[in-house]
Amino acid sequence: MVFKKALSALIVSLPVILAAPAEPALNPRCNALVPVAKDLLDNLFEGECGDAAHGALRLIFHDAIGISPTAGGGGADGSIIIFNATELTFPANDGIDDVLDTLGPFFLKHSNVLSPGDFVQFAGALSLAACPGAPRVKFVMGRPQPVAASPPDLVPEPFDSVDSILQRFSEVGFSPDEVIALLSSHSVAGADTVDPTIPGTPFDSTHNVFDTNIFIDVLLKGTLFPGTADNQGEVMSSINGTLRLQSDSELARDSRTACTWQAFATNQQLMAARFGPALFKLSLLGQNANELTDCSALIPQPPAFRGRPMFPPGQFLKDIEQSCAGTPFPNLPTQPGPPLDVPAIPQADGDDDS
Repeated sequence: MVFKKALSALIVSLPVILAAPAEPALNPRCNALVPVAKDLLDNLFEGECGDAAHGALRLIFHDAIGISPTAGGGGADGSIIIFNATELTFPANDGIDDVLDTLGPFFLKHSNVLSPGDFVQFAGALSLAACPGAPRVKFVMGRPQPVAASPPDLVPEPFDSVDSILQRFSEVGFSPDEVIALLSSHSVAGADTVDPTIPGTPFDSTHNVFDTNIFIDVLLKGTLFPGTADNQGEVMSSINGTLRLQSDSELARDSRTACTWQAFATNQQLMAARFGPALFKLSLLGQNANELTDCSALIPQPPAFRGRPMFPPGQFLKDIEQSCAGTPFPNLPTQPGPPLDVPAIPQADGDDDS
């Protein structure tokens, strides 16, 4: 992996966080991040809610969830960057090597300003800036350097049971409702390795918009696989070109989470309002919040969402698998036009194995 070679020369001399004045910010200690934010927004994400942005958002989760009251771990400390030789061997982190190849050069460039943990969270918060409908999420800086790799088996897999997933999150203080809120991130995400024959397959029909389609699409009856069948962690999807995770499907239909899932399906404002605090809570795992500096003023407000919840073309209320007991799924309008054939997400420049 390209990033590993450059990182090895850096690890021995990682600095403490600096704060050199740059442009004005709400808190003077955040000033050094102004040019970093511009660089990431202009040159990493390039004004798009695309593959690089999706990867940065995914990295928040894969880094932060690496903590357990019994197994240890540093949580949101950036260990997935510094100890990537260990953490990339974990099966649940399959595909993260491509994310690090894309983001890694930017971390190396700005490692005199941001600790690894701060970089992961800052890039992830900025990644939503071009995603219409996304909330403006909070960001705090001051995380210390990671001291060890995360223990294995802490990142949930798409083939894990609902019991297992909810238990894993409960260990670090997340309720079932907060788990579903975090899964709003799947509205701007896709899979590269669940079915390796079709990398970049989105989870819903609008991978570049933070909308409710993920919560609608997953409740529709599955009828097809976008690529090959019998992939671990995948179940049938309802829209050609989209991939449905087994974990999403089961959480959408479990009595503990089905009503929250349905509530988000028809209320984009609620979905966004719940996602922001849940993501920020994730960013604090393993950290002392009292020792961190709020630099949220550097995070741009994403564009507003202008659409409304609708069934995809050719699908109707009868195609919904009702899962929330006592609250019928509302009868939404259906998008006009022929059935969708959703294209793959164009891959970021760093997404290769060379």
